[in-house]
Amino acid sequence: MAEGSLQGRRVGLIGLGLMGRPMTDNLKAAGADMHVWTRDAAKRATAAAKGFTAAGTPRDLVRAVDTVIIMVADTPAVAAVLDGPDGVVAGLSDGVLVIDMGTTAPTATKEFAARVDAAGALWLDAPVSGGEVGAREASLTIMAGGSDAAFARAEPILRALGRNVTHMGGPGAGQVTKAANQVIVGLTIGAVAEAFTLAKHAGVDPATLREALLGGFAASRVLDLHGRRMVENAFTPGGKAATQRKDMAQALDLADSLGVEMPATALNKSLYDVLCDDRGEGDLDHAALIRVLDPDTAPNPDKTA
Repeated sequence: MAEGSLQGRRVGLIGLGLMGRPMTDNLKAAGADMHVWTRDAAKRATAAAKGFTAAGTPRDLVRAVDTVIIMVADTPAVAAVLDGPDGVVAGLSDGVLVIDMGTTAPTATKEFAARVDAAGALWLDAPVSGGEVGAREASLTIMAGGSDAAFARAEPILRALGRNVTHMGGPGAGQVTKAANQVIVGLTIGAVAEAFTLAKHAGVDPATLREALLGGFAASRVLDLHGRRMVENAFTPGGKAATQRKDMAQALDLADSLGVEMPATALNKSLYDVLCDDRGEGDLDHAALIRVLDPDTAPNPDKTA
């Protein structure tokens, strides 16, 4: 997206975590007048020092912008910023666009969309894939669910944040797509972890294995990026294991509501349970799943991948 392409847009972003901080920077660089809110007062102060307008509450933020982006950790966190006398819904007026770019349960997403619609505003669920690297480089893959009007309003903003932007259907369709994405990501990380552990214990160097496999049918972005993290024990998070586990659980909940069996996903999620609960390593990158299979792969603090 060209510099200045969002000139005249007043955009608010709620959530200045691993993904939200670089997304806010990219929107400002594209010309948007940026307003922010986060529960963390220190982060609000830092954002204000960088030239962003820091709002006192989500309601205050939404009253000052034409578009509000929610980028928070999970479904309860989305509900928390939407609800209450100081929440987003309390500040909505006709025509304001609300975009949820986190990974939120599809059923709850439809309920949130209905409440925003009842307030006369527009809703779009637009979860992302690409991790912190994608957020920083404005190369995210974005999967959007909402009306044609909401997507048309959002598209210039989304293209300032990502390279692959797809309108998947009505409200909730973006979150269903993200659930499918996370199933594939989680299972592929597990497959790479098992393959590397097998090769290592059979006397084959995983780094050499990775290079060889990148030239064949096993090649994937997960093998490339997360495989390198596993080789280098570089588990500073681009995407946290706890977040991956939460996303797998949401996918399984959706499958259960539809009567769909996903046995491999259930097994994969159980491995993330071990990593997050038994080992207490949910704040590591999701590539750290290999530590469940091969505990000798100790995190290397000098490698951030």
